[in-house]
Amino acid sequence: MMRSRNSLYLILSTACFSGYLWLFWVLWFGHASAEVCIIKHVTDIPCPSCGTTRSVMALLQGDFMMAASLNPLGFIIIIIMIVVPTGLIIDCLWGKSYLFFAYQKSEHLLKKPYVAVPVIAGMLINWIWNIMKAI
Repeated sequence: MMRSRNSLYLILSTACFSGYLWLFWVLWFGHASAEVCIIKHVTDIPCPSCGTTRSVMALLQGDFMMAASLNPLGFIIIIIMIVVPTGLIIDCLWGKSYLFFAYQKSEHLLKKPYVAVPVIAGMLINWIWNIMKAI
């Protein structure tokens, strides 16, 4: 789905702000075990991203093994939480659209079966692993 540059930047800004606000909340008040997953609350089955907040917290503390065991998606999230705000700032300061073009390329690439199939398989494997861990 093609988005306009402004709507994409609004969505990314809101997502990053919310993510950083959530991390601040967890760090400040120590609620790292707070479960906010609607899927887990309704079905009692963890979703593929369950444990990601704790994984990001472990990464921020330098515990890479713990982060990987909690949820490998934490590594992807921490990269996104660095790259996206940096891209937004650069694009806004210099009036460019680097992040927008990178998003379009990524979206186009993810539509290719040779990329989409392994990504979906990885998410399914992660989901099964979360269920087996009873996270």
